[in-house]
Amino acid sequence: MNTLIDGVDRFIGNVFPTKSERFRELAREGQSPTTLMISCSDSRVVPELITQSEPGELFVIRNAGNIVPPWQRTNGGVTSTIEYAVVALGVTDIVICGHADCGAMKAFSAAPGALDKMPSVKEWLSHAEAANATVEACCGAMEAGERLESLIEENVKIQLTHLRSHPCVASGLAAGKLRLHGWVFDIETGVIRALDGASGTYIPLGADGAYAVADFGRETLRVG
Repeated sequence: MNTLIDGVDRFIGNVFPTKSERFRELAREGQSPTTLMISCSDSRVVPELITQSEPGELFVIRNAGNIVPPWQRTNGGVTSTIEYAVVALGVTDIVICGHADCGAMKAFSAAPGALDKMPSVKEWLSHAEAANATVEACCGAMEAGERLESLIEENVKIQLTHLRSHPCVASGLAAGKLRLHGWVFDIETGVIRALDGASGTYIPLGADGAYAVADFGRETLRVG
């Protein structure tokens, strides 16, 4: 805790003064982020840092495995926050960001019973079971590291599918008001690869100024 308190001291003394006008503006006018980012809770993945976003620019959901449960009438925190971001804040882009060395995805390769003492985690990860089944069917002979990478990528695709089941997202896509993006962040290199919805492959984000869109309205777009 001392480290955190020291950090607060540095923020108040050194950082806040350089951004005080921005915070005053946000306090007066409220937030108007254009992007909702759904990322993993992993402490090595910091959405505002890797996107270099300023306060008020990025609306963030973080949970184990960057998971989006399929929409259902039973309310949940992820569902409610997505709805608020789309309907109340009017975000135009939603990013699901997975990352290398994801512990949630590693759990699928853990020994039987490894999650018995974490029943809530086990239940939560059931929302990624389709990704695991896909990788098992297609990549069974892969080396462990390659299999994990494939599972991380497939999980982002599955969560995008779940995201489309949410009525507010489906409506926004149909109206051409929302774009969906799938990213994978490499912790060691800092590189982000983005899902190209047309080819189903991941490409380095920002290459030649282009970017990949996983889904835009009724059309699935290529890069550009």
